[in-house]
Amino acid sequence: MVALLTSFLPRLRNIWPLGALALLAATAPAQPTSLTTEQLTTRMSAAIENLKYLRCTVKAQERIGNGIMQARSIMKISYKPLRIYIKNQKGVEVLWVAGQNAGDAWVYPASFPYVTLSLDPNGKLMRGNQHHTALQAGFGTISDLLRTTGLRQDNSFSRSFRYTGDTVLLGRPAYVLRSVYPQFHYVNYRAGKNETISTVAERFGCGEYRIFERNSLTIGEKIPEGKVLQVPNAYGRRTTVCIDPKTYLPIMVQVDDDKGLYEKFEFLDVIANQPIPTQEFTRDYNGYKL
Repeated sequence: MVALLTSFLPRLRNIWPLGALALLAATAPAQPTSLTTEQLTTRMSAAIENLKYLRCTVKAQERIGNGIMQARSIMKISYKPLRIYIKNQKGVEVLWVAGQNAGDAWVYPASFPYVTLSLDPNGKLMRGNQHHTALQAGFGTISDLLRTTGLRQDNSFSRSFRYTGDTVLLGRPAYVLRSVYPQFHYVNYRAGKNETISTVAERFGCGEYRIFERNSLTIGEKIPEGKVLQVPNAYGRRTTVCIDPKTYLPIMVQVDDDKGLYEKFEFLDVIANQPIPTQEFTRDYNGYKL
């Protein structure tokens, strides 16, 4: 049952073929700009923070084991309170509404047993073989790439991003924000008292997936105090973020690590801050199978 369900849960990220970055390098900017790195990162962070509503299509690929998983999902998000609806190309639907269903998501698996399930969005059934949770849908993970916190052991990765110029991406102008972090590698970390995968990921800013993958841990598993883990010292070795010059929202993100392509996702048909009726975040909304 676990394998059956996780194979159909939606992917929230898009990764292009490696050759796509060549397009960025080869395409001349339409017009030069005078933005600084600080201005660009500040405006992007503010645009993400100020989102009230978001509709978009997300084309996604993530490296799982030795393969690349691909998906295409439509997404609706209403913030404050948070409401999320996702439907992927296989017909799998996910609905999560703050304060409802005891914190679980409603999931229609589009496969046997063809009934709506209530699942923990942070649990192993929903996480399965994917890098991020449904609650991270949208641009939250991208904000984390640039965030520095007191818990981080080293903030040099977040500070390594630089505005490197303008490009045209699939016919759309974009600013290019890039991090080159050759010191990316795995380090030994001895878990402290009450340590979780989440707290370790926050310390290193590396995301949770590679921690439980590298150390053969189960999602939600408690880490014994003193256990030595292999942990990435940053999120990636090379990270590229392309930003819409009109909205300052990301339109593409690609992350490469020591093995090559790790994840990449592209945001299409983005409609920001256009109110979404509350009814669209209910199970009985017209067209939903939830």
